[in-house]
Amino acid sequence: MTGLPPFKNALRIAGGFALLFGALTVVSGGFVLFGGQTAMQLAGDAVRFVVWFNFLAGAAYMAAGIGMLRRKRWACWLALAILASTVAVICAFAVHVILGHAYETRTWLALTFRAALWAVNSWIAWKALRKARPAC
Repeated sequence: MTGLPPFKNALRIAGGFALLFGALTVVSGGFVLFGGQTAMQLAGDAVRFVVWFNFLAGAAYMAAGIGMLRRKRWACWLALAILASTVAVICAFAVHVILGHAYETRTWLALTFRAALWAVNSWIAWKALRKARPAC
């Protein structure tokens, strides 16, 4: 045994992935939101509030990733907040669909993937950071 805390490597991987995924999310969301009519046409029946949420959440993903890489306890709470807000958006999206509004089927998959990702990231952060020194 090397004396490394358990989950240290998992936290590095999760943090790096969150950082990269957040950057990609900001770029893709920004393209749809600010790329003009062509970008909106390429997005199809994208639900505007979901696109805005994803765009803004991308910044939170990057912040959580940085916090995980720096082993800050607040990253665990941020990961949990991202998970909770994603679940709230899934519920709002479900209402949107039930009311018969247009949507892309891939949105269900994307939101489910994001929720699963942040459930895993929250668990990893909790396991790795729960006994860490308080964040400054």
